[in-house]
Amino acid sequence: MNVPAQMLPDHVPPELARPFALTPRKAVNVNPYTDIIPELHRGPAIFYGTDIFPGPGGGGWVIRRAEDLKAVYDNTVDFVKKGNGQFASMVGETWDVIPTELDPPRHTAFRKALNPVFSPKNMNALDSLVSERAQTYIAKFKDRGEVEFVKEFAIPYPVSIFLDLLGLPQDRMDQFLDWEFSLLHTNDMGMRIVAIRAVKALLLDEIRKRRSNPGDDLISNACRMEVDGQPWTDVEVFGGLDTVSANVGLHFYHLATHPEHQRELRSDPSKLEIGLSELLRAYSAVTTLRICHKEIKIHGVTIKPGDRVAMPTPLGSNDPEAFEAPTEIRLDRRPAHLTFGYGPHRCLGAHLARRELQIAITEMFRAIPEFKLKPGFDVPFFLSNIIHVDELPLVW
Repeated sequence: MNVPAQMLPDHVPPELARPFALTPRKAVNVNPYTDIIPELHRGPAIFYGTDIFPGPGGGGWVIRRAEDLKAVYDNTVDFVKKGNGQFASMVGETWDVIPTELDPPRHTAFRKALNPVFSPKNMNALDSLVSERAQTYIAKFKDRGEVEFVKEFAIPYPVSIFLDLLGLPQDRMDQFLDWEFSLLHTNDMGMRIVAIRAVKALLLDEIRKRRSNPGDDLISNACRMEVDGQPWTDVEVFGGLDTVSANVGLHFYHLATHPEHQRELRSDPSKLEIGLSELLRAYSAVTTLRICHKEIKIHGVTIKPGDRVAMPTPLGSNDPEAFEAPTEIRLDRRPAHLTFGYGPHRCLGAHLARRELQIAITEMFRAIPEFKLKPGFDVPFFLSNIIHVDELPLVW
């Protein structure tokens, strides 16, 4: 579908412009991984998505090939992250979400300070806490024979762990879920602005409390950190929410609709760690953004300073030029996927996310017999910068 030239920036060829099918911020009863992504891979290596970001002027370039995505991830000179989330600009401020909106060398210094906190050793030490949280939620429905899995597990499970890590009480759960919805699942700019201000106010208040009465949580640890010999400011401690709930929902959707894979992992738990890597590849969910800093050409397409560039991991991790038969889930594949990004900005919480996902599957298998999707239910996939399933009724 061509877009009229007068609606596009002057340097964008109309034949390369189209809506980006993975980010319209709406629910569809079509599996994007089998029905949308393969079609996108039959198109050009780079095209102009007219709606990659909500609101007026929300267009930008979409890169689909894994090789090209890796090159952009590594190129922190021509493509920058500063301001890409636009959370600060929406409320008329200038702070950065640390470390995700930073570029080298400032990003390097903050990552060096944060890496030990999120090391595999430290994240594995949380196993008992993560297992306890999973068991608590599963216990509420394991004897019922059915569950609306997204509402009762996929969302509250990782958010409860997030609250624990920040040293916040569990009774904050509903408020955080409201904010998450406003930030990630709506196009209502007013709701997003209210949520940004509320989250910032809460975290800055907690930071002030921890500076005078520190504990052993992530906020207190961040307050004790120094970068280049200087302590973090309150604004620099402010971070973001993670997206584990999307992965949990997508992975259990797959297990519920592919009983042969569920049986294989149940019968041989030693396959779960490798199998999880394949599920992470096949169901990559996140599209992040870069902003072009210096004019550059990719596959003959000119990208100008200020242009947004979409980095869709669902496309990169399902690129047929990088993975043989990408729509086929092979639990022994051992893929080098892009689910957690690539290069200097690779997801800081990747180790924790893997542990949460692996423990969720382990505890569900332990507590509940073989489960399946409720017969006759048509799963709604919410397409946005974080693809997820809106509902997932399971029965056993």
